[in-house]
Amino acid sequence: MTLYASTHANNNDVKIHYYDSLEKSKSDGNSIPLVVCPGLSETAEEYIDLLEAVSPRRCILLSFRGRGGSDTPVHGYNLDDHVSDLEAVVRHAGVELFHLFGYSRGASYALGYAQKHKGQIKSLILGDYPPEHRAMSEDWTKDYIHNYLMPHSRTNYIRPEAVLGIQSESSQSSLENVLSMNVLVARGKLQGSLITDSDLLRYKEMCSRLSIKEYRRSGHDIKEKEKELFYSDVVSFLAGINSSQ
Repeated sequence: MTLYASTHANNNDVKIHYYDSLEKSKSDGNSIPLVVCPGLSETAEEYIDLLEAVSPRRCILLSFRGRGGSDTPVHGYNLDDHVSDLEAVVRHAGVELFHLFGYSRGASYALGYAQKHKGQIKSLILGDYPPEHRAMSEDWTKDYIHNYLMPHSRTNYIRPEAVLGIQSESSQSSLENVLSMNVLVARGKLQGSLITDSDLLRYKEMCSRLSIKEYRRSGHDIKEKEKELFYSDVVSFLAGINSSQ
């Protein structure tokens, strides 16, 4: 893996790890940066290939609390806590205007941030997740840890303590605020996609400048099944916004 600047932002004594491509000689400090919110059990390291796909644009990848190289506090796992991790990274990195990418549950963190900081966001890219923050059941916790994280050796990506915190502290909430910036919604077309037809209508009602990309060989696994096409669409979307300025 290519090494990029690795550092931590301090969020009320919780260290949040992130990578920043700015210090690489090939990174373009003049274009609007991209900030990436990984999914539920994902880490910053799993988006290095997206960072390289958007190069030379500056790109910032974070691992939310309980994941990757970030701290795992005992409490603090609702939407606002994750949004505060993103706020801490943005402050520490010194970015004032940026494109914001969120995949899976990371899309709800991105939307939560957008509700509070619309003026900072040039565009939103949301990967296969409805405009809401979901509560998680106790049954989900056991299934997720024992039937997904452990068999796939992902307990180093997200600690079980964080999964338990997310389940016990997350509350259901709508994130259907009106968005005036450019928004790209990526949706899998196969069974397993988390965006239903009614969710897509919700996005259409929210967003005055909405682009939709649908992936016919994917369900919720766009990043696995059609990553190259997905990332190419992201690059094209960002380039289109730049050319329209």
